[in-house]
Amino acid sequence: MLTAKENLRQCVKGGKPDRVVNQFESVAFLFHPFLLASPMAEKGGPEVVNLWGVTNAFPDNVPAAFPVHTPDKIVVKDIEHWHDYVHAPKLEFPDELWNISKGMFAAVDGEKSYKAAFIAPGIFEQTHHLCEIQNALMYYMTYEDEMHDLVKYITDWELELAEGICSNLHPDAIFHHDDWGSESNSFMRPSMFEDFFLDAYKQIYGYYHDHGVELVFHHSDSYCANLVDDMIEMGIDVWQGCMHSNNVPELVKKYQGRITFMGEIDNKQVDFDGWTQADCEKAALNAIKGVNSLTSFIPCITQGGPGSLYKGTYAGLWDAIDKYNRDTFGFTQEQLEAARMPMSILF
Repeated sequence: MLTAKENLRQCVKGGKPDRVVNQFESVAFLFHPFLLASPMAEKGGPEVVNLWGVTNAFPDNVPAAFPVHTPDKIVVKDIEHWHDYVHAPKLEFPDELWNISKGMFAAVDGEKSYKAAFIAPGIFEQTHHLCEIQNALMYYMTYEDEMHDLVKYITDWELELAEGICSNLHPDAIFHHDDWGSESNSFMRPSMFEDFFLDAYKQIYGYYHDHGVELVFHHSDSYCANLVDDMIEMGIDVWQGCMHSNNVPELVKKYQGRITFMGEIDNKQVDFDGWTQADCEKAALNAIKGVNSLTSFIPCITQGGPGSLYKGTYAGLWDAIDKYNRDTFGFTQEQLEAARMPMSILF
């Protein structure tokens, strides 16, 4: 029986996985010093200003923290002079923070799990965190030169971040966030998206691949089927968050062996007040049987990491996929659990 890590590798590389990959079972999300140093809003707590100067809030009734964009708190007041307002955080950290991160990496069994450095927000998200999303989308059309310069500024900062992560922590995967669309369409037409982001991400993901990172996971829980060719050119190995609206079965048929699609179980299918284990089993089976492929596909909740909004939903999907693997491939629960690190350690 393959370890969870090797089973994922076989799935992504077009080999011979011996069962369905169970969501994030083979990916450990690990922090680097920048994440440890940057203040983050806590659910129900006060507003927090992060190291980019962006004010974030996390009210009790929302799924995650997000920037506060009242006029007084938008960082970029004048896009033509954005450099007067945007000041990238320094990436020099004391040994104490590096040692904390190294301890996190050392605690993960590298035979069973990929050690994935977690990186968020991405380039597009950072621009709309700084500018406000409607402003940013308009600026991409009306202030192209300024937005190209801002994207390059953020890209250069991300490359410096990547250098520190790779030289000190040596991850064999990264998990990088950047939402590029809504449920029904990408935020930009492909030609505009390519103009601003293709080369930037080729540099960033190329750097990681060239410095020991085997797999690049990119999270965008959205419709981005029109950007898959760009994802492949960027060096993305796994697109995590691909929603049902993308017609995932057709994407797997078209791109099998070139990129892996991780998702197809939208949160709204299972993650609601009053959910049941039957809901999880139905959603998991529909995803697995609908795509019908052990390679280039991983059934997974579409949100950008292990967990769920309602307590127990993610674990319910985990149990449903385990049940499928027991019933279909004859593995015991003890074998499945022995092949991976415990959920409590991974997440």
